[in-house]
Amino acid sequence: MELQFEIAGNQIDGARDYQEDTFLITHLGQGEDANAASLVIVADGMGGHAAGNVASNIATSTFQKTFAGLYPTEDIPSALKQSLLAANDAIRAAVKETPALQGMGCTLVAALLARGRLWWVSVGDSHLYLLRDRQLLKKNADHSYGGYIKRMKEMGADVEPDPNLSSNMLMSAMIGEEIADIDLSETPLTLLPGDRVLLATDGLDTLGQGAVIQHSAWSSTARDCVGTLLKAVEDAGQPRQDNTSVVCVDARTREARSEKHEPAASPARTEAATAAPAGAHAPVDEGDIPELEPVEDAEAEEETEWTPAPFPKRPWTPEPPATRRRRGVLPWVGVAMVILGAGALAYLWHTRATPPSSAAPALSVPAPVAQTTVPEGAEGKAGAQPQPAPEPSAVPEPPAPPETAQPVAPHRTQPAPAGTLRDGLRTGGEGPEMVSLPGGRFEMGGVPTPLNLDERPRHLVTVAPFAMSRFEVTFAEYDRFARATQRRLPSSGEVERAHHPVVHVTWDDALAYAQWLSRETGKRYRLPTEAEWEYAARAGTITLYWWGNDVGRGNAHCFDCKSGLHPRQTARVGYFAPNPFGLHDTAGNAAEWVHDCYHPSYEGAPTDGSVWEGGDCTRRVVRGGSFSSASSALRSSKRDRLTPTQGYDNVGIRLVREPRGGEER
Repeated sequence: MELQFEIAGNQIDGARDYQEDTFLITHLGQGEDANAASLVIVADGMGGHAAGNVASNIATSTFQKTFAGLYPTEDIPSALKQSLLAANDAIRAAVKETPALQGMGCTLVAALLARGRLWWVSVGDSHLYLLRDRQLLKKNADHSYGGYIKRMKEMGADVEPDPNLSSNMLMSAMIGEEIADIDLSETPLTLLPGDRVLLATDGLDTLGQGAVIQHSAWSSTARDCVGTLLKAVEDAGQPRQDNTSVVCVDARTREARSEKHEPAASPARTEAATAAPAGAHAPVDEGDIPELEPVEDAEAEEETEWTPAPFPKRPWTPEPPATRRRRGVLPWVGVAMVILGAGALAYLWHTRATPPSSAAPALSVPAPVAQTTVPEGAEGKAGAQPQPAPEPSAVPEPPAPPETAQPVAPHRTQPAPAGTLRDGLRTGGEGPEMVSLPGGRFEMGGVPTPLNLDERPRHLVTVAPFAMSRFEVTFAEYDRFARATQRRLPSSGEVERAHHPVVHVTWDDALAYAQWLSRETGKRYRLPTEAEWEYAARAGTITLYWWGNDVGRGNAHCFDCKSGLHPRQTARVGYFAPNPFGLHDTAGNAAEWVHDCYHPSYEGAPTDGSVWEGGDCTRRVVRGGSFSSASSALRSSKRDRLTPTQGYDNVGIRLVREPRGGEER
């Protein structure tokens, strides 16, 4: 008998104008694969609505990437712990490179479901519950101050809570420093048919145990369970209601599904529901089932130390970090002095984690760098003339205090640059608008720092003429291809499909779209090479960004770009001014797939602008940064790499069209 998992997840903002939670559902292996598994991650950000969102996104993304690289493995607990430490290292790297992020962090709970069993790792106060026989069983440790006091009393420690400290104060969290305490399942929990597993942020604490049991037990599907719980939280009408994310996993026996499952992730605010095989369900002995501790039936404690600021939804202006005081991490020295004797101190530190010796995978926050040469034949731009390379600048300036932001005037209606072309489609309509670019020579790469060594060595590259998409490919343009080829339509969330860049597309999807355009037009469309992309993004400039060395205000869409736009979704294509080549959104908005496999440096890279295969082709290069990136990730030289078989809510498509038959460029 085979155990199947149905998984669904969703989230609500609560009484806040922003979302700091992130959840992610990833399927590892498919069909009859003995290693088929599902990884669920839920993170609750802290440090203010800008930094909190960044921290939870960095943590879930890094955790998923790291674990996917380690799985399958016989030592699942070790892989979970390594992934957690890598995520914490990534947060530390982000804070180091962008001091404005100081104080950001997150909680995290991750669960692996495979072979009918459940493993987990967690830090903080997010929840992992098992609903079995109408009992709600808390599986992971509560790293709040109140949770520690409770556990130490159960151990016989003579401690009393400090009345000056909130029971909700976190004793352990992921803030980029050494993690005080990690809860790790050294042995898995064997799941039974009918079991329901819940992963949730602490916003679910609005409901007492009885309400959670009632709403969960009365829901027939995982999707219904998630929807019912979130509605109950909303209906409670708490004036300071926290963000709430819930993922529900149902274990049941039935025929394995054959379709391919797509990963689900937040913050898309769209419900995800999937099913994945868990391998053969082994007979269960009583010894396979650890002793389970029921959750106490108590009303949720009202949060009294945090008051949401009245930020408008649009325009949006980042607030200074560290406004979420109740989620701060209690300093360890103070804890030891207040509550601990020698025995209690030993308990608190015996599971203290040690960060790995190697750094976590670099994400999107290396230090800004400078470039020194200009491609031959490129048009000049005021303020971007050839000049000596500036010293690597400091990190972007901290976000300004809340103020009334003036929306940036859209530039979508300005005339198309000279050399713009648009090919007709065989089946009717037109392809994307393309801009003809001259060939030229430029210096590729950036000044290396410990966190962006993959941008070295800087090297001269000669690029032949080509045409590139004036705008990032929109949902509407991609939809024509998807319907013609009977592919899945990617989710657009709350944005309009006509004018926003398509996201949630894999590298394989982007490649297939280019091939379809080639058949429809009789011209050769393809993904740009990494060299072509950087040449086009620089557009003859030698500065960090095509507009200068300072990110400034209103030049692009990223979390600290001060654009006045919604911080959790893309902008309309063409909202911002184009670069000197007439290309829009080469920095920010949506990051963009390029064709090249990832290499850890430019040693041996081609100098003719051609595609670079080899290397690690399980990762494809992504360029340009996105709405959720730090401004330092928008630099023309910044590189990132992602799994080509996955789609992401901040990665889209820009295409190249090759000249044919002596066409004028």
